[in-house]
Amino acid sequence: MTQNIAGSIGTGIKPAVFIDSMQKNREDFLNHFTSFEWPSEADREFFESFKNRDDIRCLILAAEWCGDVVRNIPVVFRVLENSGIPLEVLVMEQHLEVMDQFLTLGGRAIPVVIFADTGGYVLGTWGPRPAHVQEAMIAFKAANPDREAADYQEKLQETRAEMARRYGEGTGYQSVIVQELRTLLSSF
Repeated sequence: MTQNIAGSIGTGIKPAVFIDSMQKNREDFLNHFTSFEWPSEADREFFESFKNRDDIRCLILAAEWCGDVVRNIPVVFRVLENSGIPLEVLVMEQHLEVMDQFLTLGGRAIPVVIFADTGGYVLGTWGPRPAHVQEAMIAFKAANPDREAADYQEKLQETRAEMARRYGEGTGYQSVIVQELRTLLSSF
């Protein structure tokens, strides 16, 4: 069954409003935003080529308290800012009915970047983090299905440390997001 989010289009907030309303992590968010650089001129041109289309919408499930949102959504904002693709943010806590349609490994993981056509039919999603970083969480969940296990929290902290290591220092991970979004958008 194809997912449809038509009822959610137009209910979110603009990226600037999301940033302006941030009470937590705003400085870090803006640092990631201002440090963004295009990996190549071809990448920039690819995303700008969507100005010639009016058939795609983007909704982002996010919350200011989430480290993956703070790190990844500035890249998504920058990549899409000159694309002509209408973009809005759905603050997760205010849109749980949408969030529950886009669970990751059975849980509410954000951000989720949702691309849909003008009728609200979902074309594809990205998130909550680059694939090579997410692999660590996938492995953790597979190896630790019992959330009540005595060592669950310890292993979760180890996994979070591994994910931070995979993100790396600096902004190198940003080019991975650009490539993953480019591959996704190339598919529709």
